[in-house]
This record gives sequence, C-alpha cells and structure tokens, in this order.
Amino acid sequence: MRDPLIHVEKQQMLTHAEMRALIVEATGLAVDAPKTVATGCGKRRRYAMTSTVPERVTCLACREHAQHEHTELAEMIEAALRLPGMVPDAERECYAGAARQRRGLAKRFATLNTTVN
Repeated sequence: MRDPLIHVEKQQMLTHAEMRALIVEATGLAVDAPKTVATGCGKRRRYAMTSTVPERVTCLACREHAQHEHTELAEMIEAALRLPGMVPDAERECYAGAARQRRGLAKRFATLNTTVN
C-alpha cells in the first residue's frame, strides 16, 4: 500500500533542500536530491513525499516532530543570545529574527490546518 501522507525530514536544522541551496549558491552546481530520506515519524520515505511547508505536511507524527524541533532550535538560539559575548552585538537582531522564525514555524506545525496541494 502506498503512503499518501506528506512528511517532514527528520533533520530540521539543515534539510536537504537547504543544503542543496547552499551548495548551488557556493559552487553554482546543482546536486541531485536524495531518493529517500528519514522522516520525523521514524520512517524512510521518498524525498518527493516531504515538504518544508507546514500547511502541506499531513503526517501528524511528522508535524509533532517538526514542532518540537523548531521549538528546540528557537530555544537554543535564545540561549545563545543570553550568554555574554556569544553573539556579536551587530548580529543580535539577526539571531533574534531566526529564533522568531523558528517559533513561527513551530506554531504553524502545531496548527492542524493542513491542505494537500
């Protein structure tokens, strides 16, 4: 039986899509996407059946995993901001924005308003 659900990658800090974008930006060369990836629900699924857009993810276990991961990443960034000298003053707002972005993604994953496009 085919799995009709849309999943998230287990690794949320640097997904394959983000890694590929970095490689393209640095080298100008496009790399192939992996055929399968580990997902937040503990399964291995086709990369094409994953999404980084919270509203497209239909696997509830993956949504919970992504919510937890993004919340944890936001907390790590905020902890770094509290440590004296850890983040240069010129970059504090950038870090704070990254934490807000991760919290926003966590909130979107927590919302069960999913659509399949």
